[in-house]
Amino acid sequence: MTDYSTIPSPCYVLESEKLIQNLELIDSVQKRAGITIILALKGFAMFSAFPIVKKYLQGTTASSLFEAILGREEFGGELHLYSPVYHKNEFQELIKKATHISFNSLRQWQQFKEQTIFAQISPGLRINPEYSPVEQEIYNPSSPLSRLGIRAEILGDQLPEGIEGLHCHNLCESNSQALARTLEQIEMLFGHHLPHIKWLNLGGGHLITSKSYDIEHLIQVITSFKARYPHLDIYMEPGSAVAWETGLLRATVLDLIETSGPMIAMLDVSFTAHMPDCLEMPYKPRIRGARDPKEKEPTYRMGGLTCLAGDFMGMGDYYFETPLQIGDTILFEDMIHYTMVKTSMFNGVKHPGIGIIHPDGSFNLVREFDYEDYKNRLS
Repeated sequence: MTDYSTIPSPCYVLESEKLIQNLELIDSVQKRAGITIILALKGFAMFSAFPIVKKYLQGTTASSLFEAILGREEFGGELHLYSPVYHKNEFQELIKKATHISFNSLRQWQQFKEQTIFAQISPGLRINPEYSPVEQEIYNPSSPLSRLGIRAEILGDQLPEGIEGLHCHNLCESNSQALARTLEQIEMLFGHHLPHIKWLNLGGGHLITSKSYDIEHLIQVITSFKARYPHLDIYMEPGSAVAWETGLLRATVLDLIETSGPMIAMLDVSFTAHMPDCLEMPYKPRIRGARDPKEKEPTYRMGGLTCLAGDFMGMGDYYFETPLQIGDTILFEDMIHYTMVKTSMFNGVKHPGIGIIHPDGSFNLVREFDYEDYKNRLS
């Protein structure tokens, strides 16, 4: 058993045994379905854990130059590229050792066509299937005025010469039913192109490792689709699913503020700087040992340490069996995917460290951050 009170605070803590369990499930899916699943660095880029991930996944997908460099230096294998727009001054460095690249517009394909072909990278186009189950507009790639992907009416009846694949990303923590509907839309709007390409990338947002995900339905949907298009290599690139429920953010209560409502626990972490998805989605993170309060029970609201008025958990309060005290440990669950990759040093607050709990329960502090990390981001 790990003594979490001995782990430095604040700290992102990966529980490697849970990561391995996720990867084993993902690996079984790609083998049974006959597809290739790669790691989306935008969701999980903790490269100290890549030696584990590389045992199960064949490569990465990058959305920027820095992600591409990280992928080829620390992971290897296949390197897929997609960015809403590519910068001509970065493109030659970006495509080094890349295997696949998707373009967001016909104009970008024409601009970088010669460099792509010369580098012998398999080129594709991102398409907009005009369907998404995502309700939050900020996470919906297929909204009516989306800048992401080419609509069927723009692409036309014939693919540009040289295009070898199509890329569709319209999901976010979605289920297998959403995938089935997506494939229906692809066939309806872009089906006439499928016989003429080599690969189809179904993007991310497939929450395969969620306990509620219907794996058998996923296998059925994919195998049925592959039976109709046996020549296609099918890719998925989940970010959340790889690191889903594999770790936590360890925090400490620094102060307790009395109000006319809930007691506010002031923490050594920030929602806006360290857990931005809680405010963007928004959603209420689970805290180990806490639950939703019942009527008339004493409640606690979690407050961040920056001076932003909205830096608190506004989606709901918590009940603790034992009243909180200054110095108590708070463990926010499921804080590994889309956290470290989205953090900031707003207000100059201390950035959480990064550590790993190994299967034997031992803890290894991989990285701490200091003033120089803050200063070097500025000028």
